[in-house]
Amino acid sequence: MPSKELTFYVNGQKVVEPNAQPEMTLLEYLRNKLGLTGTKLGCGEGGCGACTVMVSQYDNDSAQPIHRSINACLAPVCSVDGLHVITVEGIGSTKGGKRKGEGGLHPVQEKIANFHGSQCGFCTPGIVMALYTHLRKNPSPTMHSLEEAFDGNLCRCTGYRPILDAAKTFATDVKVSGDKTHKDAPAKAGSKGKSAGKHAFWESGPLAGFDGVEVSSCTQSKIANAHAGESKKGEEKREEIAFPKELETYTPKSLEIKGERTTWYRPLSLEEMVKIVASNPKSKIVVGNTEVGIEARFKFSNYPVLVSPLNVPELNVIKHNAAADAIEIGAAVSLTTIREYMQDLVKGKKLKDSYSYGSLVAVLDQLRWFSSTQIRNVGCVGGNLVTASPISDLCPVFLATNSTLTFAKAAAGSGKISYRKLPVSKFFLNYRKVDLQEGEVMVSVSLPLTKKTEHIRAFKQARRREDDIAIVTSCLRVELLSAEESLRAAEEKAKEEHTKLEQSRAKAADSNSASASSSSSPIVKDVSLGFGGMWKTPVRARKTEEFLRGKAWNESTIKLAVEMLGKDFPLDKSTPGGMPEFRKTLCASFLFKFFVHSTQQQAARAQKAGGGGEAKLLQLPKSYDSSVKQFQRPVSHGRQTFQVNPDSAHIKGIGQPLAHRSAHIQVAGEAEYIDDLPPKHRMLFSALVLSTIPHGDIVRVDAKGALAMPGVCGYFGAEDIKGVNEVGHWGDEELFASKTVHCVGQLIGIVVAETQRQAVEAAQHVAVEYKQKPAVLSIKDAIKAKSWLGEQEGYLLSRGDAPKAMASAEMTVEGEMRIGGQEHFYLETQCSEAIPGENGEMTILASTQNPNTTIECVAHNLGVPVHKVVCKVKRMGGGFGGKETRSVNYSAAAAVAAEKLGRPVRIVLDRNVDMATSGQRHAFIGKYKVGFTKDGKLTALDVRLYSNAGWCQDLSIPVMHRGLFHVDNVYYIPHIRAHGFACKTNMPSHTAFRGFGGPQGLMVAEAAIDHVARALNIPGEVLREKNLYKEGQTTHFGQVLTHCTVGRAWRECKARSQYERRVKEARQFNQENRWRKRGVALVPTKFGIAFTAKFMNQGGALVHIYTDGSVLVTHGGTEMGQGLHTKMIQVAAGALGVPIEYVHIAETATDKVPNTSPTAASMSSDINGMAVFLACSKIAERLKPLRDSMAEGTTWKELIHKAYFERINLSAQGFYKVPDVGYDFKTRTGPGFSYFSYGVACAEVEVDVLTGDHQVLSSHIVMDVGNSLNPAIDIGQIEGAFTQGMGLFTLEEMIWGDSDHKWLRPGTLMTQGPGAYKIPSFNDVPLEFNISLLKNAPNPKAIHSSKAIGEPPLFLAASVFYAIKDALAQARGDAGSCEEGKGGGGGGGVENGPFPLDSPATAERIRMACPDHLTKALGIPASIRPMGSW
Repeated sequence: MPSKELTFYVNGQKVVEPNAQPEMTLLEYLRNKLGLTGTKLGCGEGGCGACTVMVSQYDNDSAQPIHRSINACLAPVCSVDGLHVITVEGIGSTKGGKRKGEGGLHPVQEKIANFHGSQCGFCTPGIVMALYTHLRKNPSPTMHSLEEAFDGNLCRCTGYRPILDAAKTFATDVKVSGDKTHKDAPAKAGSKGKSAGKHAFWESGPLAGFDGVEVSSCTQSKIANAHAGESKKGEEKREEIAFPKELETYTPKSLEIKGERTTWYRPLSLEEMVKIVASNPKSKIVVGNTEVGIEARFKFSNYPVLVSPLNVPELNVIKHNAAADAIEIGAAVSLTTIREYMQDLVKGKKLKDSYSYGSLVAVLDQLRWFSSTQIRNVGCVGGNLVTASPISDLCPVFLATNSTLTFAKAAAGSGKISYRKLPVSKFFLNYRKVDLQEGEVMVSVSLPLTKKTEHIRAFKQARRREDDIAIVTSCLRVELLSAEESLRAAEEKAKEEHTKLEQSRAKAADSNSASASSSSSPIVKDVSLGFGGMWKTPVRARKTEEFLRGKAWNESTIKLAVEMLGKDFPLDKSTPGGMPEFRKTLCASFLFKFFVHSTQQQAARAQKAGGGGEAKLLQLPKSYDSSVKQFQRPVSHGRQTFQVNPDSAHIKGIGQPLAHRSAHIQVAGEAEYIDDLPPKHRMLFSALVLSTIPHGDIVRVDAKGALAMPGVCGYFGAEDIKGVNEVGHWGDEELFASKTVHCVGQLIGIVVAETQRQAVEAAQHVAVEYKQKPAVLSIKDAIKAKSWLGEQEGYLLSRGDAPKAMASAEMTVEGEMRIGGQEHFYLETQCSEAIPGENGEMTILASTQNPNTTIECVAHNLGVPVHKVVCKVKRMGGGFGGKETRSVNYSAAAAVAAEKLGRPVRIVLDRNVDMATSGQRHAFIGKYKVGFTKDGKLTALDVRLYSNAGWCQDLSIPVMHRGLFHVDNVYYIPHIRAHGFACKTNMPSHTAFRGFGGPQGLMVAEAAIDHVARALNIPGEVLREKNLYKEGQTTHFGQVLTHCTVGRAWRECKARSQYERRVKEARQFNQENRWRKRGVALVPTKFGIAFTAKFMNQGGALVHIYTDGSVLVTHGGTEMGQGLHTKMIQVAAGALGVPIEYVHIAETATDKVPNTSPTAASMSSDINGMAVFLACSKIAERLKPLRDSMAEGTTWKELIHKAYFERINLSAQGFYKVPDVGYDFKTRTGPGFSYFSYGVACAEVEVDVLTGDHQVLSSHIVMDVGNSLNPAIDIGQIEGAFTQGMGLFTLEEMIWGDSDHKWLRPGTLMTQGPGAYKIPSFNDVPLEFNISLLKNAPNPKAIHSSKAIGEPPLFLAASVFYAIKDALAQARGDAGSCEEGKGGGGGGGVENGPFPLDSPATAERIRMACPDHLTKALGIPASIRPMGSW
């Protein structure tokens, strides 16, 4: 009899579950059943890695457990029967242990914390477990393998470099001698710091600076020091959790787990399996659950029967079938097992013939970039085939290699197993439809080995290399006749063609081919070209194959074959997925790459066989080698250079590179976020009812279907709001739409239920009927309709007379720069908890940057005074501006439901809902005209900025203001006119995002600069340097620049990056490589620091000192990973003269510090730091008489103890307002900012001209942070901001249903979740990533002479964008695609004219900016400008 219960272990503890629900995931079980909340839900689709755990299974063959990382959000709990699951809580804890070798943090956790690898901490447990599993599986890891260990994990905060540094300390191939000249020690001895007297700092002011010493720390030195430290400790190796003895002898049993809606079967034989499938025709076979799990979660699919084949021997074997000359792969064999098996064959050269490995290498090439380690560990080849994804990576390989499938089913009547074989080429019938007969089970796929005369190669291009689905994927195979056979076949072909006397193009090609063949070009005997991403199924290019057979394998033939590819794949603008020209170009590029590869391989084989003459005839130009160069990523490294305060006694902790104060609990999974909190008594869970059209009137809302569902407790909409149905400050946004919806994803109501799953499913059953209205879906539409938010005449900043100066300018250029939007992608989605109290009170626990607006809006909605509502924020799992205002809506929705029912309500958005409803960074279009002299002095700039604001104001007007403030960047231009319009569109209201409009304005400025440089044919850095602002000059909004350090930062960055050398070497590389190009760019930034709304530039704090001397600080800022609390602790410790361990910050709460400004605009350290300092100073002043009366050597605790008995007030409130800020757009007067932050970055990139792929070779950043409060945190902010900026400018693309994307439903967001929307990954870190904090640059306008850091560095990533553009200029020059005029730009020197490149510079835009013979053959215009959602 099948077993009815599950038995497994979690962190060494046995779990027996008699009532398992098959649709429940392991993540749900761990969090909700076992209370192990360290493992996080980040996306629910296996794309972010926050849910990573390790599972171990005993392998009888090797007599040891096998460890693998998996995504707990996808793995069904039923799938871990007989396994040992280890979570982040199981490997270490901050709580310590009693026995030797037990307790405390694991070395993995310690390293990540101590190396500053955890900021918000939400992604950290998953990253910890990915590294931990890699080390358990690979006891001798290399630095390279460690860099690849995180391919399934994302982090939005750190920029990845510190995590990689921490991981590399475990590498076994490290030369621990290290880089002795760059150890973590002062670069120069001695200090000019003043000697601190008895209480010297207590008399120092908050703006006092210090003379620091420079420290330089690099990856190699960190690793060497870590190894030296471990060697010095000499401690015994930590004992890991032992694999349970019981599981070593575990014998799997058949399972039949019946849940409320689903039954889970686990058969032990093929016979048992086919009987189950025959009895349950609607059953789904589940191995990794990577498809079914996502369908169940996001499409609400319900599968009554799930069958796991993981214990069916025939489906789990992989072997070499010598008789068939093929590799037989069981349908349930994991992709990791396939990869390891084939790597072993290839590396060990275990096959008889050296040429046999081609198909194996093709599979390995695809598996290298196939999803992630976690997915490959559970995903199987059968699932990849049966799902029939049009963009499958492996299906084209099976198509090209003529692989064969084997199926099994129970024969009618007898029940015996019958088998059927089918070529893969006949398996795919239509979109997601395959030739799988009822009752059939796929058993295996047979992959033929490569023949001696065959060549095979696989290709893939995606938006991002790591863990991304393909845009186009392919596998190409050709069988070529030998030289002698080719010549004979060519002669026969030529005779045949001459007798026919055909004049067609095909005849000309054949004659040409035959002619070429007489010069020893091989002849194509057979060919198969498999593609994904070009049709509704994986497909072969049949017309092109037919054309190629019998032709000479040479460039002339390939050119004509490219034309045939265009006929095979006639994509157009209406084709689902878009990018028709790019996708066709990729097919052509892959064919060209394959031609070069196979020709080189054929020449090598001829050479080896002694055919030197033939090999010589097959040679292609040396510069073509770059077309087949595969992506190689060396181990990355970096250096951080900064100043530290040499005398920590002088200012306790100020200026020291201290670790984030929550880092250690974050790496242990002990840091709590909203959804980690134990549910309150009678707590309910909720889901939103959202608009499904972009614009229309609500005719009817019917919640009856939802209310009738199990566990549902209520539905609430506009009619249920007691107070005012309004959120925000402008009166133009309803909490719940009452009459009209203005975008897809607008809130209509909220459903509450006993469980999250019940609420989400019930929300789908609320029926809403609409009467649709016309929608404005893009900036282009808005301009045409004159649809604006705010002032209808727009917003204007000006200096001088730009039109007049333009008219008299020696030269002018004009153009348009388009900048796409960007998703915040904080790892913790929007979430909140509303807890009703007595007498109308409501407590909100929220993941928000804006507690004050939260309580104001909730009180407004509930119809109570603000003093009845309290908001508390412990921490956020990232924010980046996305939780400044948009978080309020979700808290308010939960509060309305909680008030109605008198029960706590929690709301946690799924990732797709968050992305579709909460708004993103504003897309911008900037139209510019520049006047300048022939020697490169800028004289006039006329700019019009248009932003896609969405349907209501939110923060769009101040975002536009900041964009206008920054259109000058760092350049003095005498005459400027900048006009801005916030476009009202039927999209979710776009909102604050790191930089707040500044990066968009800066990008338009740099686009104009680049245009001018190319028009003048001078290097871009020459033009930039010639026009840099100087001390005392005035901005276009009338602010005088003081302490302007941009010139010094420019010179230092240029020197540190060795810019001239890089440019010279890049140019040399470009001369030698036709199809790969390098580019270099040097880009500066100036970023204004202040809220542009004057009233917001204020902060408050409350400080308590308790009788034991401990200090509790509360301030108005919130912690989202940026280290604000850590800095505030340092400020308090410094002000009171106590160790930082004495100071604690518990949370941010509106009943402690009222009327707070949002944690935004990079101002939080400035305003809250000063408030904390002032509060501490008050207490210090009260203590001064007592302190002076006590003996020298009196301890702090003794002082405080005495003060209590002397009845001295040990509590104080601090308040600070920033002076001299507040620009008035109506009068155009007043200082826009308190001060400016400056920085400069140099980037070098390498671009694959044929595919648009790129790699950042190096990034050097010099940033002015004043006197850093904490260099480690500031450097972390620089790296994180820069990486986020790389995403903005090169990778992350929002795709909406608009006029350019008519294949999407109007107003819908296609790029929802990590599967479709790609942020930078570990693989995108610059190979060399160096950060230097500008020395001796104190800022007199902020706490301890520091500067804001959160937003200013982000724009420096534009250096990567312009380095890419520099590389493209080189490629365009090679292709002869130069447009009118000639210019340099970037490093300068190579002739080329101006050309547009919109942001982000995706692979599509990069490739299509390089027109060549391939695009010409496809009939694609050289002037093509890829579409986007602006």
